[in-house]
Amino acid sequence: MTRQSTVESGQGPSAADRDEVRVPPIRPGAYDPSDYAEAVMRGAEEAGVSPLLVMTVLHNEAYKPHHPLLERLWQWWKPEASFGVANMHRATFERVRRAHDLPGRWQDLRDDPGFAIKAAALHLKDLDRRLPRRHVRRYSRDELLALGYNTGERNMRAFARGVPPGPMARSYLRRFRAYRSRAAEALARAGRGDPRDTADE
Repeated sequence: MTRQSTVESGQGPSAADRDEVRVPPIRPGAYDPSDYAEAVMRGAEEAGVSPLLVMTVLHNEAYKPHHPLLERLWQWWKPEASFGVANMHRATFERVRRAHDLPGRWQDLRDDPGFAIKAAALHLKDLDRRLPRRHVRRYSRDELLALGYNTGERNMRAFARGVPPGPMARSYLRRFRAYRSRAAEALARAGRGDPRDTADE
């Protein structure tokens, strides 16, 4: 598959910020988050978060096809839909963009997988800063951060105090746990670092 980026010059992230990673295939069954292991390693390292956390979240967010054309059609039907391989909503992206001075737009998430992964890693970093050091023992720190990615900071902090998640959050957590080994294998194949270094506490 050829490497490409469809972000227009001067409107999205600079060439240095774009990882020039492959655009996902248009066929839903052909999309594999593991293809982005190297971009995950780079984005996680820059953000200072666990690559295994980011990669597992990416697997969790692979429930729908990711391709610029399909996402443009989806946006036409549902203007505030989440975008990119990490499924980020506009309000969340705008908070991350302002906090980290990102040189891009929300729409760039659908065109640039590397940029979408970087934004997701930074969002997880922000959630980690807001998660109390002490939390209920039934969840690992990475699990709470994944729940925060899915349900928002306020819910994440409630789960950390012991408030039980609802059905959708429980389903997300089950999938996160199930994908953990697959995400670790993807990072191991990338041949960089130790995928078991999760920063869980």
